[in-house]
Amino acid sequence: MAQFTVPGQRPVEPLVSTYSSTCAQDHLRPFRPVTTAVLQEPRGADQATTSTEITSQKQNGSAHAHSNGNASSILAQSGEEEIPPLPTVIARIHARVQAFLEESHPPDSLLASVQRQTRISLDVVAKSLTQYKFSELSVSYNGGKDCLVMLILFLAGLHPHLSASQSGKQSDDITSTTTTTTATNEANPSTITSIPAIYALPPDPFLAVEDFVITSAQAYHLQITKYTTAPPATTLRSSFEDYLSRHPRIRAIFVGTRRTDPHGAKLTHFDRTDQGWPDFMRVHPVIDWHYAEIWAFIRHLDLAYCSLYDMGYTSLGGTSDTHPNPRLRRDSQNGDGSAAGVEGDGYLPAYELTQDLEERLGRN
Repeated sequence: MAQFTVPGQRPVEPLVSTYSSTCAQDHLRPFRPVTTAVLQEPRGADQATTSTEITSQKQNGSAHAHSNGNASSILAQSGEEEIPPLPTVIARIHARVQAFLEESHPPDSLLASVQRQTRISLDVVAKSLTQYKFSELSVSYNGGKDCLVMLILFLAGLHPHLSASQSGKQSDDITSTTTTTTATNEANPSTITSIPAIYALPPDPFLAVEDFVITSAQAYHLQITKYTTAPPATTLRSSFEDYLSRHPRIRAIFVGTRRTDPHGAKLTHFDRTDQGWPDFMRVHPVIDWHYAEIWAFIRHLDLAYCSLYDMGYTSLGGTSDTHPNPRLRRDSQNGDGSAAGVEGDGYLPAYELTQDLEERLGRN
């Protein structure tokens, strides 16, 4: 499996010596092949869409590539199936989400609430695709649970937009009476082979999180630019400044912020950045989702998620400021009076928590 290479010595994770690694296909197993035709794929799609480039930015802003290799080559070496092209992945995710929306659940149930939230989020994605070209959109992705739900909804929402664009293109091709070369339609499915994304991580990331980001980026065709923040030299703000200077066409970035996150209380679905920040539109599809709804969506769709969540971590940051949530701690002793074990063994999984305001109790 491909790994990030990080210069220097990595800080030791606090009592987390092992974790469950994922492979790219783990992320795609919930999304079974659809029987209807998927979007037309471009020639050479096997090469163009299965290569996930992860570029890392040093603290001085200079770029160097973290090549995680061609995804199909990695999978071939490990004996796994190849990752389908992005149009196929989008179609399968859309079909799975639509199937969930067609399920019948009691109106006052948690899953019915998740269905309502899902429809609202898909409307936000649809609105963004009417206001911006696809080439003007990006995703902020860190492998956390909220970003994961946001990404799945973004990909699901892409399918009807791209299908309509392809239908329009085919109609134009039929009615066209000239052979004049025109500008490429940026929403044409044949031009979409990856999703641009920014990954801003703390100076002391968990290995489990980095592993999850790599494999999920391969599965969902994210072209990630990676920044390691180390204030005051490199901050979240300076990372976005550099990212946008390298991608000047981007005008809107999807973010997985929720209402109870720091600085999330007054956000809406669409918010321009604050004064002093580089100018772009922040799109918040899951801003009003509750903690329990996030986990209900993940578990009902059987999405792969970072293994730290199964060890009692409910909010992920760096190794120095992130610990299992004390609300999820099991009995500190086993039945025979011995210690319960290393940190993580003595905690319930993250989805057992129910209260939004307790989510960050494991953060310093």
